[in-house]
Amino acid sequence: MMKLKWHLIFLFIFFGNSTLANDSIFKQVGEYKIFFSAFNSSFIPSDIASSYKIVRGKDRGLVNISVMKDMAVGIPVKINGKVSNILQQSQTLKFFPVQEGKALYYLAPFEFDNEDYLTFSINVEHDNKIEIPTYTFKFQKKMYVD
Repeated sequence: MMKLKWHLIFLFIFFGNSTLANDSIFKQVGEYKIFFSAFNSSFIPSDIASSYKIVRGKDRGLVNISVMKDMAVGIPVKINGKVSNILQQSQTLKFFPVQEGKALYYLAPFEFDNEDYLTFSINVEHDNKIEIPTYTFKFQKKMYVD
């Protein structure tokens, strides 16, 4: 049951997190799609957060990255990045994998202030199993304290 809840949460986050109709939720890199989103950690139910050691809080967020060739089949990759606000204060993002069946997500926690306009700089590399080209991209998100 917990896996089903987790999967439904990520479907909401990936496909329901876009604020404008033309906001992109993925980058196409050759035959791969890199899906990305950032959201407040309070969206994650406490039991699921606890099982993945995710710290929830009104000023804590998660960035979510998933690489797919086929829909809902995650590709193992190496991801690193940082998040910075408009004052150029930055945090290094430390990603950890979440495997659920064939789905594979990479999450990284970060902290923010209310109405922070954040820029996420993400670098995706192959992990010696899959030859995805190294790809670096940025996306922005305004975060609100719950």
